[in-house]
Amino acid sequence: MRDVLPEIMRWWRSGLRFGLATVVSTFASAPRPPGAAMAVRGDEVVGSVSGGCVEGAVFELAAEIDEPVLQRYGVTDDDAFAVGLTCGGIIDILVEPVSIETYPELGDIARSVAAHEPVAVATVVSGPGRMGARRVVWPDRSSGTLGLDRLDEAVDDDARGMLAQGVTAIRRYGPRGERRLDDLAVFVHSFAPPPRLLVFGAIDFAAAVARLGKFLGYHVTVCDARPVFATPKRFPEADAVVVKWPHDYLASTTVDERTVICVLTHDPKFDVPLLEVALRTPAGYIGAMGSRRTHEDRLDRLREAGLAEEELARLRSPIGLDLGARTPEETAVSIAAELIQLRWGGSGRPLSDTAGRIHHEAS
Repeated sequence: MRDVLPEIMRWWRSGLRFGLATVVSTFASAPRPPGAAMAVRGDEVVGSVSGGCVEGAVFELAAEIDEPVLQRYGVTDDDAFAVGLTCGGIIDILVEPVSIETYPELGDIARSVAAHEPVAVATVVSGPGRMGARRVVWPDRSSGTLGLDRLDEAVDDDARGMLAQGVTAIRRYGPRGERRLDDLAVFVHSFAPPPRLLVFGAIDFAAAVARLGKFLGYHVTVCDARPVFATPKRFPEADAVVVKWPHDYLASTTVDERTVICVLTHDPKFDVPLLEVALRTPAGYIGAMGSRRTHEDRLDRLREAGLAEEELARLRSPIGLDLGARTPEETAVSIAAELIQLRWGGSGRPLSDTAGRIHHEAS
């Protein structure tokens, strides 16, 4: 829903009523992940729930919705081909009417998302609870209720854990919040702050990586010790441009398991002390640019600095997938491809050479 928030907030603040369709679960080769959303008001549509497969059917349902409903589309339905979901997947979509009256918490949610404050929205989607009952959960507070205190408490605990991991999914409980039962389904939509992409080295390759990183949804920081190169004008897509020695900046900033570190400095006096810090952080991806000879020299220097082999094994160098990239833009695509492969567990081979599922679960 993050991508449709600006438009639906305009409708919401104007007191308009509209239909909101949200993917809450997927099976097999579904085209969009849980959390994907489409909003409908009159003839206006924003967002997508299936990349075009079932948008027509969802549009008709959302345009006339009066009460929340969970609708399934897929090959198990007799009309699967009629609505267009021919890829073999199944998607469950929650469709609900939205206005200031039906969704008063939406303003608080939008403000948290805009401020990069973690927030999760828990909604009853099936079972003995009240369909569409909603609770909003922050790390330090909650609002709304799903109907029972015990259920609210169980969902609060799970939602905060899911927020920490950036997970959006359905969780199941008993009618009174019992964890050992699965009568009641609650969709927890996590709006975690965007993951960080730290690009070190203010070169033309860094500008291309920053552009693609922003496109993929990262919060992008470019860092270089040279003020003549590290300027906002040269990196307009970056959220921040930092003039500081790279290893000093990395040691002073927040790094977690979702952080991506791209070392493009291409100079031992910068990249060796930087990688010495980077390889001891919990970052989920650490890549460095350079030839294979540069990589071997870099490893020797890092061993001399005291890094162990298991720490060195985390380094992805030369950075990116083998696409034959040459230009900065092509190299950025190869780096982005490796990030996507790491996220979803794909093989990196042409799909025409593979069999089985196209869409993978998160690694």
